[in-house]
Amino acid sequence: MLFLMIRAVAFDCDGVLTDNGSSWQMIHKHFSTGAEDDEKHQKTLRKFLDGEISEGDFVEHDIAMWRKSRSEIHRDDIMRCYSGTGLMEGAREVVQSLKERGVFVAIVSSGVDLFVGAIASMLKVDDWVANGFEWDDDGALVRGLPTRVYTHDKGKMVEKLVRINGLDPAEVVSVGDSGTDLSMKIEGSKFIGFNPTRERSIEEFEEAGVPVVRGKDLRMIWNHIFPEEDFFPN
Repeated sequence: MLFLMIRAVAFDCDGVLTDNGSSWQMIHKHFSTGAEDDEKHQKTLRKFLDGEISEGDFVEHDIAMWRKSRSEIHRDDIMRCYSGTGLMEGAREVVQSLKERGVFVAIVSSGVDLFVGAIASMLKVDDWVANGFEWDDDGALVRGLPTRVYTHDKGKMVEKLVRINGLDPAEVVSVGDSGTDLSMKIEGSKFIGFNPTRERSIEEFEEAGVPVVRGKDLRMIWNHIFPEEDFFPN
């Protein structure tokens, strides 16, 4: 599969640019009150992944569970959940090299905006979008914001990227680690599956017939973007 004249790459964040699981799941683990909470969360997560409940309902369900642990939650409490989380190996080099070639680099994530925004700033990407929370004037959590990026329809944001920047979908590559990220593959564009950790995601990538990179080094996607280059540039 040839990826020619690439002008934009849209990355998922969690598990692609950063070496972590879901940024929502990390908050849940931080505020979890025990096994019963975890079981309820996993049950709700399965319903969400199967499309049985909406993004907004899933977020509000989790927030209600977090409040059982701490009635008032501040921005700083959320950021502490990500302490120690690092970039995926090769992420900084890949983004920098793409930008040096004039490729527009974006993050399209249904993760938490506080976390994704920090990564976007660190990597100096051209644009980013994620979901998040509403805060009061004192920085206390009020509720989840209306959904910006739908996990099952991330393509809406890729289409917006194409429209705003005057791109042809054939000039766009998206990179994700889960089956739901396949929704970033709008008609005519390309997709690379990177380091899928769930068997379900591996099966969905194989069924979709997209390239799949196994391993935790983002530089391994390079020859799928630029097939004429066997190795990542030094």
